[in-house]
Amino acid sequence: MARGTVTLVPYDPGWAERFATEATRLLETFGAEVAGLHHIGSTAVPALTAKPTIDVLLEVRDLSRFGRLRTAAERGGYAWHGEFGIAGRRYLVRAGDADGEDAVHVHAFLAGDAQVARHLAFRDYLLAHPDRAAAYGSLKAKLAAAHGDNREAYVAGKSGFIRETDALARAWRRS
Repeated sequence: MARGTVTLVPYDPGWAERFATEATRLLETFGAEVAGLHHIGSTAVPALTAKPTIDVLLEVRDLSRFGRLRTAAERGGYAWHGEFGIAGRRYLVRAGDADGEDAVHVHAFLAGDAQVARHLAFRDYLLAHPDRAAAYGSLKAKLAAAHGDNREAYVAGKSGFIRETDALARAWRRS
């Protein structure tokens, strides 16, 4: 991951609408290959401070057929980055526009992949446990203040909290 700046903003209720708009765009681009669309990441958790980037979890029916839609994705404004460090994922990015529209990160996995369950459990755990979400927001604010010019350090600083919350979310989901 390249060095870059980290800018956090307060939760924006408009992010849910931005996700809905993006979901429509993805359905138009990928059609029958879409098995599910989910808003994930910090912008999916009300009251959580976040980078103004809409994260979309896209479940696809077949990764090889999905891969053949790369040209359509690129025509739709998505940069195709392949797995980008996570086996089984196809990572696409649509940059924010000059009018201030937020960037979009699409994490596409085969429907039923364990990563789908992990991402949804993490989001749902934060939604159900506002104290944990607040702790995550506080940690992100501290890290952004200390490492706002170094995205690698910011991400590394969150990793322990994320691993711990993943474990809590899995246990919570099982109960």
